Amino acid sequence: MTIDELLEIEAIRQVRLAYSNYFDSQNADGLQSLFCEDAVCEFPEQFGGNWVGRETILTNFTNEFSKIGEPYDSMHVVTNPWITVTGPDTAHGRCYLIDLLTRQQAGTGHYTTVGGHGNPLLFLGMYEDEYRKVDGRWLFSNIRLPFFWPDRTFEQVRRPD
Repeated sequence: MTIDELLEIEAIRQVRLAYSNYFDSQNADGLQSLFCEDAVCEFPEQFGGNWVGRETILTNFTNEFSKIGEPYDSMHVVTNPWITVTGPDTAHGRCYLIDLLTRQQAGTGHYTTVGGHGNPLLFLGMYEDEYRKVDGRWLFSNIRLPFFWPDRTFEQVRRPD
């Protein structure tokens, strides 16, 4: 692996980290800026299934914010990033999601945890991402998010590297 490849991998990792930060802070414009125009988010049916196109993605994330409550009422913790550059302008990655509900007052948002507000664990999942470099910037072209917990929607990984 070359230094240039490591720099590309780090740039891609920063896109995934920015996603978590923008989502948790409910920064819709920042979040939207991470996606290609024709991006697709493949989410479980409870989140509306596939979201196609940057404008739809923005609208649907904004709707999700209203269900969560206030900024940082949920926190996306992403771990174990595994990124592979597949071409000069393409890459894919995978990381685990630990989604925590941080608000302490019951009834302040749509979502609750299985263990109630004493247990902050909301979801366990795995992001499978496709990236495309557009005008020198890495962006999401596809996000797939199957869950492991509390309801299992995971069947298999898309790319079993």
